[in-house]
Amino acid sequence: MTTNRSVLSREDIMRGATQHFLSHATLDMDLLARELVVSRATLYRAVGSRDKLLGDVFGAVSRWLFQNARVRVGPLSGPDDVIAITRTYLEMLEQANAFRTFLREDPQVASRVIFTTAGNVQQRSVEEQTEIFREAGLTGDDLGRRAFLYVRIVESVLFAELLGAGQMFLADAEPSLRALLFRA
Repeated sequence: MTTNRSVLSREDIMRGATQHFLSHATLDMDLLARELVVSRATLYRAVGSRDKLLGDVFGAVSRWLFQNARVRVGPLSGPDDVIAITRTYLEMLEQANAFRTFLREDPQVASRVIFTTAGNVQQRSVEEQTEIFREAGLTGDDLGRRAFLYVRIVESVLFAELLGAGQMFLADAEPSLRALLFRA
């Protein structure tokens, strides 16, 4: 994507950054600035930091995967559908080669962006999961906290190798997920 404008919209930057990440399995800010036809300084002023932009890209990709998982699962009607969305999402994420390559080749940055406020990934994941809980008919004053715990358990499976635990599977975590979902 190229543009002759000296100021890009947030949408232009996100589209370009997402395409760049999916093509290169990383976010090279110098190369991205050249692709967007802006200076590196302009790009940093617009996005704040590489970590923040990576978090935004991960969030955009994650949202797209969640939307596709929702379509595949269909209307939500309870905890089993919540787990079905999670299973479908993880299957699709497993096929996301750029993301898997990035995790393998730059684990420190991946950890910082995914697990800390640097990339704000977890907060968006919890918000998305809370919405899925509501759509599935789960209720309670503690949905946000339950969504946080649900996301952390799923992250423990998804990023087990990054966390030094070796490979794990969703089936290993399902009893814990079900306990959160079926909680009265």
